[in-house]
Amino acid sequence: MNIQWYPGHMTRAKRSMQEDVRAVDLIIEIVDARAPLATRNPDIEALGQGKFRIILLNKADLAEEPVSYEWVKYFKAAGYDCFFMDGRSKKNLKRLMVLIERVCAEKRERDKKRGILNRPLRAMVAGVPNVGKSTLINTIAGKSTAKTGNKPGVTKGNQWIRLNKSVELLDTPGILWPKFEDQRIGEIIAFLGSVNEMIVDPVELAVTLIGFLRAAGKTEGLNERCECTDDMTPAEVLDHLALRRGCLQAGGEPDPEKAAAILMNEYRSGRFGQISLEEPPKTAGSAPEDRKTKAENKSENRAEKTEGPETEEQK
Repeated sequence: MNIQWYPGHMTRAKRSMQEDVRAVDLIIEIVDARAPLATRNPDIEALGQGKFRIILLNKADLAEEPVSYEWVKYFKAAGYDCFFMDGRSKKNLKRLMVLIERVCAEKRERDKKRGILNRPLRAMVAGVPNVGKSTLINTIAGKSTAKTGNKPGVTKGNQWIRLNKSVELLDTPGILWPKFEDQRIGEIIAFLGSVNEMIVDPVELAVTLIGFLRAAGKTEGLNERCECTDDMTPAEVLDHLALRRGCLQAGGEPDPEKAAAILMNEYRSGRFGQISLEEPPKTAGSAPEDRKTKAENKSENRAEKTEGPETEEQK
């Protein structure tokens, strides 16, 4: 499959983010826990140079937990503050707020010396489409302040949301980058629903996903939900699913497009079980040095000095 999607509104959104980033102290980058590298936009990486940074592995309830632990280790070793969470749950919100304050402690101290008191920390929430940025913000705020939807492109413009007297968040539209040099990344992003479905053939996408899961040895949930076996071709899987779910064309023939839509929806919603699409590189923690900013290195050093015993999730 050849996946490319970079509509004009993303160019405008990127330009707006480049202007707004000057006003923020911190960038909270949201990635999908099922594919943390594929859902990291290199443009956001460049945008965050010189800013404090937190990486949140969102939708962790849909990923394999042991793999998510390894991803946290990978990003921490690369100099980022990081943990995984389900943005719909309030379980880790207190931890996130504490982390924001800790990461920006140096900024607070500088403001204090300059006589600037009670200035709220400003954090930009950024990521590719459909990774759950607005959902996370609404969960933190305790109300529907940001527009959400289970498709890319719901957030159209930047919007400031004041959480409390200490923190303000800037919700930004999901942006991709102009070209996927590695088509595997394009496929993964399409699997996760981060591109406009109008540009993707649904049957081809479903067939590619079936092949991907089979190559990774992760078809148990697929086979159970679709009542199929690994010896069926992907086309046979879709026909079988169509017949089982009553997706028929005129004349009683199976409708593969409707079956493909069902299959993709059930994968994305976790009906096939917790499935990670990526694992950390074998050289985990050896991210290029130029990806670390001075601020991130300072944050890492502070964490080593001040962080107490790790929770089970941090280990």
